[in-house]
Amino acid sequence: TLEAMDTTDAPQIIEHINKQINYTPYDNKWVPFSKRFVAMGIHPNAKGAMQVYELNKGELELVVDVTKPNGIKCGTFGASSIEERHLATGDHAGALAIYDLERPDVALYSQQAHSSIINAIDGCGGMDIGNGAPEIVTGGRDGCVRLWDPRVNEPVLALEPGEGQPARDCWTVAFGNSFSDDERCIVAGYDNGDIKLFDLRANAIRYETNVANGVTSVEFDRKDIEMNKMVVTTLESKFRLFDMRTQHPTGGFTCLTEKAHKATVWCVRHLPQNRDIFMTGGGNGGFNLYKYHYPTARSKPAKDDAPMGVVGNVELLNSRVLSSQPIVSLDWSPDKEGLCVLSCLDQTLRVFIVTKLNKY
Repeated sequence: TLEAMDTTDAPQIIEHINKQINYTPYDNKWVPFSKRFVAMGIHPNAKGAMQVYELNKGELELVVDVTKPNGIKCGTFGASSIEERHLATGDHAGALAIYDLERPDVALYSQQAHSSIINAIDGCGGMDIGNGAPEIVTGGRDGCVRLWDPRVNEPVLALEPGEGQPARDCWTVAFGNSFSDDERCIVAGYDNGDIKLFDLRANAIRYETNVANGVTSVEFDRKDIEMNKMVVTTLESKFRLFDMRTQHPTGGFTCLTEKAHKATVWCVRHLPQNRDIFMTGGGNGGFNLYKYHYPTARSKPAKDDAPMGVVGNVELLNSRVLSSQPIVSLDWSPDKEGLCVLSCLDQTLRVFIVTKLNKY
């Protein structure tokens, strides 16, 4: 249990800055190769908030503050080059936009991507992470997942509900398996617990399953390697970790289920410097830090002699409840190990330092 956990030698979770804001935050991302992060959300009058803060001697200095016509739900730098560091965002009206944070008043690129709110966005092919073309994937309340190339105006690919089928709200999307110019996958999670893995090279659904609870967040431990493992967080205080190296013809991928936070697990993020460490943000305002331990053998023959994946186990390194309200987004700094920013629904942005991660 958490009460009995000895954390004397564990990574310590230290609050560095706690900043009160006047809007509801939805997402935050570190600006790559800088000491700045961007915070996105919605004002009480339903206008969009986009702010860039810079760390300055223990304080947060507001360097960009713009208001957009609609609330901003999500953002990513994943499809931008290192030199440009352009932010792609999805908003409450279904618009996908790309901004230069040096001149954020007007979007460089804008498309009506979905008929209503864009719940999730991810990018790949930029930041020297992942091979292949820069692409953005969006998931919306309209049940559609669309793939975008920022150089063209039409979606490259659309995964939409079939004729006559009810549209399930897509809550989360992520890229993975982008280890060569040809290979790339998208995983999408839905409000009814569906998870769909789409292989972009084969142009086909590679795997689908249902985890019985709405999927709030999904992330591969790395985008730019052969699929290794994937964490899926859900309602009802659970997350699942899938071993993605071995797919059985009928059994699919093997996974473990872990209970956490005694509330919805809102988000998961793997440490950029170590793919086997990840943290989850909970509906209880809690922050859990885990390490994954691999099994001695990654696969074993199943009854039909086809290889079946073997999953290891997760160790809770440390845990801390930061707020009475849910942690809805978090992001590790790609440049400084252990530095993270997170947003809570108590209208705060918080910068934390997690120590001793280099020991794991």
